[in-house]
Order: sequence, then structure tokens, then C-alpha cells
Amino acid sequence: MPMSTGSAPRSRPHLGDLVRVLVTGGAGFIGSNLVDALLARGDEVVVIDSFHDFYPREVKERNLARARTHPAFRSLQEADIRNPERVREVFEAHSPEAVIHLAARAGVRPSIEAPDEYTDVNMTGTAVILREAAARGVSRVLFASSSSVYGERPRGPFVEEMDADRPISPYGATKRGGELLAYAWHRSTGVPTTILRIFTAYGPRQRPDLAIHRFARRMLEGKEIPVFGDGSAERDFTFVGDLTDGILRALDRSDGFRTYNLGRGKPVTVNETIATLERVLGISARRQTLPPQTGDVPRTWASIERANRELGYEPRTVLEDGIRRFVDWLREEDSCESS
Repeated sequence: MPMSTGSAPRSRPHLGDLVRVLVTGGAGFIGSNLVDALLARGDEVVVIDSFHDFYPREVKERNLARARTHPAFRSLQEADIRNPERVREVFEAHSPEAVIHLAARAGVRPSIEAPDEYTDVNMTGTAVILREAAARGVSRVLFASSSSVYGERPRGPFVEEMDADRPISPYGATKRGGELLAYAWHRSTGVPTTILRIFTAYGPRQRPDLAIHRFARRMLEGKEIPVFGDGSAERDFTFVGDLTDGILRALDRSDGFRTYNLGRGKPVTVNETIATLERVLGISARRQTLPPQTGDVPRTWASIERANRELGYEPRTVLEDGIRRFVDWLREEDSCESS
């Protein structure tokens, strides 16, 4: 498995003595790609992950297998972010200078079935991380939010100044709640804090429940793919390598309180996405058309002007290239499982 699936390593222009970063949720899809990118440019990394059974533990362990051999990988701590004692132990043992908080219960549809669990993890867990970061004097915190905070919009693109107080799923509500907690924490402590609203990430190590992974898997197995609605819904698919580059740029700049969209800024329809998968896989998709699901929005569409202007963020991966890289990883993953 390659060490990094993202962009080429970037130098750190003005981080001073910042060398050790705590990544919560660091064994997951985005988290493990970010860990690789941090290590590739010379940062030390500590990871917290609960290894929740949302998907198989062995998948997450493979995500970090290469990173854990890197000399700057300091520790993988299995811990629930809701447990203040365990979180305190990690901070005391490893003294991170910065925190990138990715850990959360993810997914719109599952949140409708378990809103209490999503609220507990995404709100209580975030409060625990913020409190300990303040107690330990970290230099900056990045909070991974979601495009779900924007709710249902008749048009796009979505800009950071828009009202974000009408999410239509418990997941979106908890992410907005986490943003507000982070803002209140910043105001009370003065610690530089950045909110990153992430748009529909895909690429190597993508979770198996997400659309591109699920569609590709079922197409390879000769099964129907579930399409909710007529396929006209739009998603701002963002390749994970571009996304991790944006996170690093936000880490390097972080001061005050700022919110950034991290997307590609070019939404495509579900139908276009399926057509791209068909070209890459050389397989015609068999569709199962289903009613639209509660919590789904008709579109996600990031305005990335602020991130481009202030961070130099410029996603470069077109959908077909990104899907090819994902499919290469998927086939490699299948060979690992069969060997």
C-alpha cells in the first residue's frame, strides 16, 4: 500500500516549533490519508481512534499499517473521545502542539436512526477534546465539519457566510453544534481555531458505505446499485489528496477563528458519477431505483474562493482520475484480503 495517496508533500512556511500533531479519528478514511501527508512533510503524529465497528477494524488497521513504521509516528491510542480520563492520558503522554479533530460518528442516513449516539459522540466528544486542548496549551485546533451544516439549498455554490442553522439531519445538526462549541471555546481561550467544512470526500480508503465505494463494489460483484431518486442529485466530490492538502494549508495558516469550505467547487450528478464508474471499471451498471431518502439534499456545492484566496487551496483532481486511483486501491485491497 502506498505511503501517501494525496498530493506531493508541502513545506511548512511558518509553523515555528510546531512538530507534533494529534489527529483524532486518524485510522479512518480521511484521517489515515492526513496522517500520511503529515508524516511525509516531517511532522510528528499521534493518533486517537476508537475503532468503532461502523466498518471492520482490520480495514482501519491496514489504513495505518505503513504509517506506523514511520520514525515520526509517535503513537496510536485506542480511545473513546467521550472519555475525559483517557483523552487526558493521551495529552499528558504526548504533549501535542496542534489538534486536528476528525473523530465523529459519520453519515447522514445512520444519524436518523441513532440521533442520541451521534449527539453524544459528536458533541460531547468534541467538548472533551476542546477542554483538554485548552488545558494543555495547544497552539491551534482544526475542527472537521461538513457540508451537511448548510442543509437543503435551492442553488449554489454554498459560501461560508450563509446561514448554517437549518441542517436537515441529526448528523448535520451535530456538526453545526461542534462548530458553535469550537467558536465559544476560541472566544474563551483565544486559541486559534479553524472550521473545515468538508464536501463529499472520495478516494483510496473511502468508507465502504459511501456512494462511490458502494457502487464500485456492487458493480464488480455483478449486483444492482441502489439509486435514490432519478440520479439528478448533485454532489461536490472532492478527492482525498486535494482535501488533505487543504487541511495542511489550514494548519499552516491557522490564526484567530476562520471557517473554510474544502470541496472541488464543481458538483456532478449521481448519473454522471455512475457513468464515470462504468468507463473506469468497463462494466455497465445495473440500477435499482429507490425513493429519495430522508436527510438527503438535492445538491452540495462548495464555494472555494475563500480557501483559495487565504490558503492557496486549489483542488486539481478531476473525477475520472480520482475514481481511477480509488479503483486501483480497491483492487489492491481485494488482493490483500484474498492473500
